[in-house]
Amino acid sequence: MIVILANLLIGGMIGLTGIAGFLLPMLYTGFLGMPAAQGMALSFFAFLISGVLGSWNYYRAKNLDLKLGLWISAGSLAGAAAGVWLNLLLQEGIVKRILYLVVLLSGISILARKDKERNNNQKKDINIFICLLFGLATGAVCALSGAGGPILVMPLLVVLGVPVKTAVGVALFNSIFIAIPSCIGYSLQCDPKSMAVLLAVSMASHGAGVWAGSRNTSFLKPEVLKKAVAVFSVCIALYKLGA
Repeated sequence: MIVILANLLIGGMIGLTGIAGFLLPMLYTGFLGMPAAQGMALSFFAFLISGVLGSWNYYRAKNLDLKLGLWISAGSLAGAAAGVWLNLLLQEGIVKRILYLVVLLSGISILARKDKERNNNQKKDINIFICLLFGLATGAVCALSGAGGPILVMPLLVVLGVPVKTAVGVALFNSIFIAIPSCIGYSLQCDPKSMAVLLAVSMASHGAGVWAGSRNTSFLKPEVLKKAVAVFSVCIALYKLGA
């Protein structure tokens, strides 16, 4: 029941704002005491589901810049593979502190912006080379730390000038390409039979939460959503950096 309720709630938050996935590895490895590889594998399979379902609903609502998402994801695919490999070499604590420092700075940058929110017809062009490097770096950090992707990608895209709902859609789409190599890499480090039931339950409940959240984004104004995400990111980052 804990796994079901947590995945429903976290999935709903991901569907609405694109963030909160980092709570899953914390739940599995911290609260439930699972081995790190198993917790990571369960988390990234959930992120794969949230990426597919969430980005599809954002695409249908015309809140997904597919071209931008594809260029970033091309870099993230390679970055995530490197991140899983680096997980075996670097201390997890160091990487997570770097992650939350970036999240903190991203949230502060969003709150500090004074310009008006762009609408979905005003697109911010980002250089292809920058997109690839952006995807490579964020993919590696997210796969390495278990953050999933959107908590890092979404605030940074907003800082770069992407409309907030489009940023959520792109971040969810991008999380698919972070999750694929991560699912494979972390699954190879644990016994699939020992987590088969939990995997099915978590993916189903997580998918239901994401579907519900991403189908109800119209109830939130972009500016309110952006500020809420920024405040949430800053609070979580400060908490984790101080822990």
